[in-house]
Amino acid sequence: MTVELLQGYPTRSGRPYSGWAQIDVPHFSIVDAVAAAAAVQEQDEDLSQADAAPVPLAAPLHFSATAATPATPATPPVLENLQVPSATPATPATAATATSRDKRRYRERRRQQRAITSASKDAIEDNRPAHIRRHLAGGLKASIQAKFHLMKTRIATTGWIGVPKNSLAQGVHCLGDFVGPTPRYEGFKVVKAHPSGCARPIVDMDSKICGVQGGVPQNDPRFMADVHDPAVAALEQARGQMSAEAGSEYHRRGNFHQLTGGQTHGNGRIEPSTVANGVVNAAIFLALISNVAFIRLAGFATGLFANWAPDVFDFYVDYMSDFYHQYPHLHRPFLNSIWSACTFNLGPRTYTLGHRDFANLAFGWCAITALGNFDYTKGGHLVLWECKLVLEFPPGSTILIPSAALFHSNTLISAGESRYSFTQYTAGGLFRWVERGFKSEMDYFETLTAAEVEEERLLGLERAMAGAGLFSSISDLEAAIVA
Repeated sequence: MTVELLQGYPTRSGRPYSGWAQIDVPHFSIVDAVAAAAAVQEQDEDLSQADAAPVPLAAPLHFSATAATPATPATPPVLENLQVPSATPATPATAATATSRDKRRYRERRRQQRAITSASKDAIEDNRPAHIRRHLAGGLKASIQAKFHLMKTRIATTGWIGVPKNSLAQGVHCLGDFVGPTPRYEGFKVVKAHPSGCARPIVDMDSKICGVQGGVPQNDPRFMADVHDPAVAALEQARGQMSAEAGSEYHRRGNFHQLTGGQTHGNGRIEPSTVANGVVNAAIFLALISNVAFIRLAGFATGLFANWAPDVFDFYVDYMSDFYHQYPHLHRPFLNSIWSACTFNLGPRTYTLGHRDFANLAFGWCAITALGNFDYTKGGHLVLWECKLVLEFPPGSTILIPSAALFHSNTLISAGESRYSFTQYTAGGLFRWVERGFKSEMDYFETLTAAEVEEERLLGLERAMAGAGLFSSISDLEAAIVA
């Protein structure tokens, strides 16, 4: 009840109600607030005290210490979205309109709740995310043939990670470097995105599936409006608010800012740990991984992984289940995702230079989701150099590849366009840590004899072959559909 409606009534003390007071009320939606809170709770994140308060998804990420200007009591307030009760009884037409509006709001709340619930299952504990086998059938009929052999890719002798040395072309490339009248590189083929956005496997010369052009979720006409567009808005906001040192946008993958979180191991770390971010960036990262749009993208990529590389996916489940049971205080960025780390590439013009993500599991798959506003037929393609493929990569779509083994890059986008990306992956060092009984390199080898050290070296080569052997073939998945 407003002050205006109470003018004729005294307070308990007998004093009349005072006049209007200026109150500054920001735009607020209870639906957004409930959805944000539910998403944060579903993540079950273990946060430090500095990061204990999540940043609301619908509010700007401001960290200003400036106090609000005191209100002026003489001016009536302007309260956005505040419905003041009317003293006139509602007509039947007005009541019917209100009822219809309430039903729409209820349906919208239920839709958001269902989206959160479906994305909140634990990808490890549930062992296999829900997926639809019939989606495999259509993709298998439209597979992408690559003229290379997966078994010939280079990885480290330990069998856990890739090799950092890049022997292929460097620098920025446009689409004309691969196709057209005067290409710089011969033998490349442009692969169009599937018209329906369905997933298509990338198959090597031995009929092994070594990646998937995953497309977008099927039968979801509101995917771009409900998932892609909010994700882009969140990344644009994060880019404007993040704390970054001068020059940090220049790195081996390209010229753009990044925000990374999750668990990793290697590069001199004594034991596995969570990627460190400052207070500001940690709050921004939390806001991003609590965003329903990214939760849905993470779950979609995990479903693609489970569908198209089920044996590799089960390998992740086995090792990561042991890892997180050993370290219950550590948590993956997304509960419904199998990967232990993720990176938000904040652009605004994200196109990567040629590289291998050599610290990832050598035979593991990583997920890349493209976001933004760009013409995907002219730029933003994913180039797989060993495969001689140039894949169209539309905004909102996801591609999965063994990023530690395959040299890959993006083509240049046009001036005035924007492109962001969201990647998920797991460091090979985490698997090695579990395999060695949660021991460091030094502690593990101290327990071995000279003969056992040599056996470990040979085991690394066998591990690499066995890991590549986990990749499914076309016939494997065809049999799974029949079963």
